[in-house]
Amino acid sequence: MAEADKPRFAPPFDIFRAAKGKDYAADGPMYMDPAGPGGFDDGGALGEAGFGEGSQVKLLYSRPGMSLTYVWFKSGFPLPRHSHNADCLYFIVAGSLRLGSEELGPGDGFFLGVDVPYTYVPGPQGVEVLEFRTSDHFDFKDLGMTEAWMGKALQTLAERRASWADEGTPSGMKVG
Repeated sequence: MAEADKPRFAPPFDIFRAAKGKDYAADGPMYMDPAGPGGFDDGGALGEAGFGEGSQVKLLYSRPGMSLTYVWFKSGFPLPRHSHNADCLYFIVAGSLRLGSEELGPGDGFFLGVDVPYTYVPGPQGVEVLEFRTSDHFDFKDLGMTEAWMGKALQTLAERRASWADEGTPSGMKVG
């Protein structure tokens, strides 16, 4: 039996600590789907403009068939339209976001099924979100990295980057 085919043990009880959240960049559960039509390149113009300074994404818990991620997007962070190959339930801990015409705040949330495209805009204090997924390994399909989106994102980064340095989490919570 190949290693990938072997059943993985999932403990019946487990504790996790926010302080031990793992940065997605280190060894997170998300991978870029090269089949996506966009051209997401955090290491290029976006990276140089401060894209990485506008968010914190930490894996809090993972086991076969599920994961929990903490996300803090700072005010106005330009999140590209994208999808994932896993169901996800989003819960807003603090701050706010605009999803389409809906304004959501603490205690609100939304569900997205597999491969449903979405984006949202963090509010004036940013937004902290818990993401409950039906997978411990999932993709990021960039669906909105157009030339127009890139121009707007670079403008947003130029306008917001300096203030992000002083922006703290709306909840005051420290993760990872």
